[in-house]
Amino acid sequence: MDKIFEKELTEYIIQGEPKQKERSLIWKTAIGLQDVDHLSTSEYLLQTAKDHIEGKIDIDSVQTRINSYYETRTDRKTEENDTEEADKVSARIAKILGEKAFQFSPTELISIHRRLFEGILPHAGKIRNYNITKKEWVLNGETVIYSSYNNINETLDYDFKTEKAFSYQDLSLNKTIEHIVEFTSNIWQIHPFGEGNTRTTAIFIIKYLNTLGFKVGNEAFANYSWYFRNALVRANYNDFSKSIHSTNKYLILFFENLILNRNYELKNRYLHIDYEAKLNNVNVGVNVGVNVGVKLTKKEQEVLAEIQKNNTSTAANIANQCQVTTRTIERAIKSLKEKGIIERNGSDKTGHWTIKTISGK
Repeated sequence: MDKIFEKELTEYIIQGEPKQKERSLIWKTAIGLQDVDHLSTSEYLLQTAKDHIEGKIDIDSVQTRINSYYETRTDRKTEENDTEEADKVSARIAKILGEKAFQFSPTELISIHRRLFEGILPHAGKIRNYNITKKEWVLNGETVIYSSYNNINETLDYDFKTEKAFSYQDLSLNKTIEHIVEFTSNIWQIHPFGEGNTRTTAIFIIKYLNTLGFKVGNEAFANYSWYFRNALVRANYNDFSKSIHSTNKYLILFFENLILNRNYELKNRYLHIDYEAKLNNVNVGVNVGVNVGVKLTKKEQEVLAEIQKNNTSTAANIANQCQVTTRTIERAIKSLKEKGIIERNGSDKTGHWTIKTISGK
C-alpha cells in the first residue's frame, strides 16, 4: 500500500468521524488483500477511496468511476493494466464489507467470488471443473494437495453443515479461535475456484466473524494478507519424509491478532519450510547435555534454544520467535522450571534466565 495513503488512512481512523473510521478500515483491508497476489492499486483508486471515506461519493459511485477509468484510458501503459484487477476488486471488497447482509452457506461463498471477479476472471462464481496445483514460495515450489474437482460440492456442503451444527457454547475464547481457524483452513484447502480463493475466503470469514459478534478491526488482513495465505498453505501441507507436518499455529497467531488485537510478529520467513527445518535441527535438550535423563518436548526444546541464544528473553519474545502463542510458551517454561532445568533471576521484564543443570562441563 502507498505509504502516504496508508498514513492518511491511519489519520482517518484515529481522528475521523465514526463513518470515516469505518470506511478507512474497510479500504485498508480491501487494498491490503491485493498483496495476496502481489497486485498494486493505482493512484486513481486511492484518490477515489479518499472521496468515499470523506463522504463525497457513495460506494456505487466509486465502482462507476473505476469502471469508467479503465474503459476510457485506452492509452494507458502496460504496467498500468496490472492495476485494473486490484482497483476493481478493492472497490468490490469495500462494497461487500460495507453491507450488513450475510448468509452462512456455500452459496454465499460462491456469490462473493462472483461479485469480486465478474468481468475479471473467466469463471467468476463457478466451481472449477479441473484439478489444480500451485507452486508455493513457502514450500520451495511444492504444492498443497487441493480437493479433487469431483468432490468440491460435497466437501463444501459437509464442512458448512458441520460448522453450522457446531456449538460454541462454553468454549473459551482461545478454543473458539482454534475452531474458527480449523474451519477457515478446511474451506480454503477445498479451493473451489480456479483463482481468487484466498481473497474470497478472507471476505467470507470477516463477514462470518461479524455474525458471531466479533468486532474485527481487519488490520491483520490489511497489513498481513500474504502471511495469511502462507499460513493457510502451511496448515494444509505435509511431507513426512522431511518431518514437515501441517500446522495451524501460524493461522492461530494471525487470528489472535485479528480478533484479540494481539501484536504477534507475523513474518513470512518464519513460515518457510527451510526456516522450520533449521529450528528443528538446533541442538538442544539432551543433545547439549542438559539434565541428561529428563525428556523434553519439542516445544520445551525450542524454548530452551531461545534461552540459550538470549537469556533475557521474555515469554512474549520467545513466543514471537517460535511463532506460537504466549500461553503455549508459558506452559513450556513452567514445565522446564518444574523439571529443574531453568530458573528466572529477577523480574519478568528485567531479569534473566539461568540453565541450572548442564553435565559435561
